[in-house]
Amino acid sequence: MAKNALLEIKKSLEAHVGQKITLRANGGRRKTIERTGVLEETYPSVFIVKLDQEQHAFKRVSYSYADILTESVEVTVCGDDDGQVRITYIQA
Repeated sequence: MAKNALLEIKKSLEAHVGQKITLRANGGRRKTIERTGVLEETYPSVFIVKLDQEQHAFKRVSYSYADILTESVEVTVCGDDDGQVRITYIQA
């Protein structure tokens, strides 16, 4: 069941490679970190985001698909026409 969930999240992210995304992650101690960048690549266990250079000290960050499944990271794809798509896993 969990393996299928991670595979579905990976497939939904693969469709948005090269697009601008917003990440909202838990920074610990009631801190929320919000980052913007471009979804650069997906791998079997993780995905890589190239961050906007003027806003962040790091060039790239990586997160696992389990982070999305457990909702410790929220990924929102920013569309061209101000439409946004949030990547989540919903059990049927």
